[in-house]
Amino acid sequence: MCLTNFLYDLSKDRYNQWKETTLKKSLEKFKERKERFEFSSGIEVPRLATPLEPGPAYEEKLGYPGEYPFTRGVQPTMYRSRFWTMRQYAGFSTAEESNKRYRYLLEQGQTGLSVAFDLPTQIGYDADDPIAQGEVGKVGVSISSIKDMEQLFDQIPLDKVSTSMTINAPAGVLLAMYIAVAKRQGADMRGLRGTIQNDILKEYVARGTYIFPPAPSMRLITDIFQFCAKEVPYWNTISISGYHIREAGSTAVQEVAFTLANGIAYVEAALKAGLNVDDFAGQLSFFFNAHNNLLEEVAKFRAARRMWARIMRERFKAQKPSSWQLRFHTQTAGSTLTAQQPENNVVRVTLQALSAVLGGTQSLHTNSMDEALWLPTEKSVRVALRTQQIIAHESGVADSIDPLAGSYLIEHLTDEIEKGALEYIAKIDEMGGAMQSIERGFMQNEIQNAAYAAQQAIERKEEIIVGVNQFTVDEVLTLERLKVDTSIELGQREELKRLRESRNRESVERLRGRLVEAAKGTENLMPLFIECVENDVTLGEICNTLRGVWGEYVAEGF
Repeated sequence: MCLTNFLYDLSKDRYNQWKETTLKKSLEKFKERKERFEFSSGIEVPRLATPLEPGPAYEEKLGYPGEYPFTRGVQPTMYRSRFWTMRQYAGFSTAEESNKRYRYLLEQGQTGLSVAFDLPTQIGYDADDPIAQGEVGKVGVSISSIKDMEQLFDQIPLDKVSTSMTINAPAGVLLAMYIAVAKRQGADMRGLRGTIQNDILKEYVARGTYIFPPAPSMRLITDIFQFCAKEVPYWNTISISGYHIREAGSTAVQEVAFTLANGIAYVEAALKAGLNVDDFAGQLSFFFNAHNNLLEEVAKFRAARRMWARIMRERFKAQKPSSWQLRFHTQTAGSTLTAQQPENNVVRVTLQALSAVLGGTQSLHTNSMDEALWLPTEKSVRVALRTQQIIAHESGVADSIDPLAGSYLIEHLTDEIEKGALEYIAKIDEMGGAMQSIERGFMQNEIQNAAYAAQQAIERKEEIIVGVNQFTVDEVLTLERLKVDTSIELGQREELKRLRESRNRESVERLRGRLVEAAKGTENLMPLFIECVENDVTLGEICNTLRGVWGEYVAEGF
């Protein structure tokens, strides 16, 4: 009894200390949304549920929100102060058409933009390049010049919104365009908020939209780290992505392990380039998949957060708490959506979004029900956005921090995911790191094997996909379809022709020459990228100039 009382008093003292320090400071900065949070029966929702007798394990593994090891969240009040950023990944056709969709989504209550680029843009080609033929504006918006970027954000003040851009190999160029447009709007680039994906390692592993070999690709990334640390301090310089790793077929453990292993590689590259860890670590962010098993996904997010905190504090000796925090965006799992009975996808997306919220995401995109069929319509993206809003305002799950903590199953799953992921990271370290494991095909083979096993389970009906391998029906689809006008490619070519005819050719050639010399040297390329795009040098021209110096990456078969 005496020991029990001692532990209880210890827990109470620690809780009071948290309330008087971390929580108090947060409440002075962020007012909670309600004076009192209640269940439907009038029972008050506790701000933070804790065990009666925490003991050492609780302090070591869970702690308190906003404090190391951040298992329970990176903010002391989490969604009681502000909901996660609600983003809908969107982009198609021309910049003008995508701009209309963005403004529609903002009118419907979206709180952040998320830009999808077409395939030519993602691999650094202009819309009038022969290799872009037939792909312009198909899977995202076509951006070749600063004029396209200006149109994309027409009537959208960039100092008032947070923008995420899913762009990797040419991320520095697209960020340069964004900064240049913001400057033309009169915005201070030091106040810009948003994220570029900028994660080339997962492109080599799972997605394929790479351009350059690893060494110059990593240089571009660390140049962005260095530039933004000084000039755009609120910008997330990378979104280290497990999303595409999971979409390629990985397990939850592999998603965490390979994502954090890539994160370790980026930190090591930045340190090698001479950066101080605490100067850039606070601008790193992550991007995870929300899959179908709700409890596993909740545990996955909690495990990843705890692991990254320990990696940054113990492995890299980071001193700032902001350097230890794993902040992440989540997207629901596109690979789980079915063309059969597409209305069922609303239910899947709801459960996946719920897992992300219960797991403490900072930002969320919910897929539309028709994405397994075609680009989503306005109605389907509105339903997807309303899914987030209903979870936020009607479900009650955002009213208490980390509400599933203490569940025997959740804590067991969290520990087991962490254990399995650490074993993978140890293997990758033995190979020399993430890049070496990728070159050996290790990550790729592990993902392929997991994907094959999962498909076999579906074919054997050990895993049921509702409407696909069970509960099937004969149906005629009646959903509205979004069609992209194929004539936009011609329009984009004509716009580029006019741009090339009207700009200062001497300035363009001079800047491309400077770019060649800079690429051969060591100077930070970001200021030159900004100067190039401000003088109407196109995305393709910049990337082709760099191709001439660095060459292109060619993946070997595994």
